[in-house]
Amino acid sequence: MATQGPWLRVAAVSPPKSTELGSLTSQLSGVRISHGYSGVINRITLSSVPSLQPIVARRICPFTGKKANRANQVSFSNHKTKKLQFVNLQYKKVWWEAGKRFVKLRLSTKALKTIEKNGLDAVAKKAGIDLRKK
Repeated sequence: MATQGPWLRVAAVSPPKSTELGSLTSQLSGVRISHGYSGVINRITLSSVPSLQPIVARRICPFTGKKANRANQVSFSNHKTKKLQFVNLQYKKVWWEAGKRFVKLRLSTKALKTIEKNGLDAVAKKAGIDLRKK
């Protein structure tokens, strides 16, 4: 991340190994502030902190590729507002004959019917899913 303004520039780089002349290093937060000859702060260096983002399961079926449909919700007065029609995703343990074990999957009900008709190996191979990893 680097933003630059007339007086301040922020850059995400690793903290320095040694203290330079004209710079101040904070031991607690890893922030280094240095100034140039004009006395204006021109650089603040932050230590690299991994961003914490929540893990969110996508509402998409890995076997069929079905995903949410954008539709209109129509009121009695024919006023239309946008809404999402989500896929009917279910967590299901399916017996995998080749692996001789159950595999826990999150799949749509349409994919479940397809697996019952064609078999788990054929549907997974067509979708490009490796069942050995799960």
